Amino acid sequence: MSRVYNFSAGPAVLPEEVLREAQEEMLDYRGCRMSVMEMSHRSKVFQQIIDEAEADIRTLIGIPDDYAVLFLQGGAHLQFTQIPMNLMKNRVADYIVTGTWAKKAWQEAARYGKANKVASSEDKMFTYIPDCSDLPIDPAADYVYICENNTIYGTKFKELPNTKGKLLVADVSSCFLSEPVDITKYGIMYGGVQKNIGPAGLVISIIRKDLITDDVLEGTPTMMKFKTQYDAGSLYNTPNCYSIYICGKVFKWLLKNGGLEEMKKRNEEKAAILYDYLDSSKLFRGTVEKKDRSLMNVPFVTGNADLDAKFVAESKAAGLENLKGHRSVGGMRASIYNAMPVEGVKKLVEFMTEFEKENS
Repeated sequence: MSRVYNFSAGPAVLPEEVLREAQEEMLDYRGCRMSVMEMSHRSKVFQQIIDEAEADIRTLIGIPDDYAVLFLQGGAHLQFTQIPMNLMKNRVADYIVTGTWAKKAWQEAARYGKANKVASSEDKMFTYIPDCSDLPIDPAADYVYICENNTIYGTKFKELPNTKGKLLVADVSSCFLSEPVDITKYGIMYGGVQKNIGPAGLVISIIRKDLITDDVLEGTPTMMKFKTQYDAGSLYNTPNCYSIYICGKVFKWLLKNGGLEEMKKRNEEKAAILYDYLDSSKLFRGTVEKKDRSLMNVPFVTGNADLDAKFVAESKAAGLENLKGHRSVGGMRASIYNAMPVEGVKKLVEFMTEFEKENS
């Protein structure tokens, strides 16, 4: 059976090798004669799975001992709430709004205190990253928040903002583990795994341990306290066991394939193939300012809605799946995460070249 090339923004493509391993272990995980889907999260077997997953992501990123790794539920949307509940001691936070998800996080934070929009790219439909070298940071701000890679609009922070000494909190959902990162520049880095790491239903949050305290906003539910989750080793309640298991396999796949340095190299190669074509095309054009282009999510249009729709339909018939752009942008979007092979991007460009010849 030949598989399609899946350009979905999330849930997204996973390494075939990982899926085959999971298939082999579906009915009997390492001789325990049951599936990971069936086993108790309190069992020694599952404890080993989550411990190995944490150890491997620590190795991949280089996470020091003064940072915790939490495996959480509720998606990034719940983090939009959980972060202000746990961090907004002064009831003030600064937000850089560069897309839909950062905007939603900012709106959610405003329910708990003063959420300052210190920079935004909404004036040009989020097609660029604003200059963040000298922001009007509020002296009382508890943290500065960014969405580092904007899945819908295809932009990426190439330099982190100057927070003027304030804590940086980043949603990295769609660029998680795509390149090396200095975790010590962040107070919290979190991401939903369904874009670049594993199946939907899990968020991994890497949190500096001094931020994990009982000093949270009044009325914060027990489940929403970082300390509750940390003290219980991410097992306060039943976690997303199967997603943690698959993420652990993806971490091992990444380590085996050269780690984050190698992933960055591969991702730059794939992105260059697609962007070079877009820059030379007379039919298609990218929608993002070149300096701010994402390696992970590449939106593009023809400028004609009917032609865009035709492209999406014909590309699907050719085995190129999920290229329709987000409803708020239109056009097309190719998400080319770690697990997308370079052959998939080449196949896409070949198809685009033929489509352009036939529709010019």
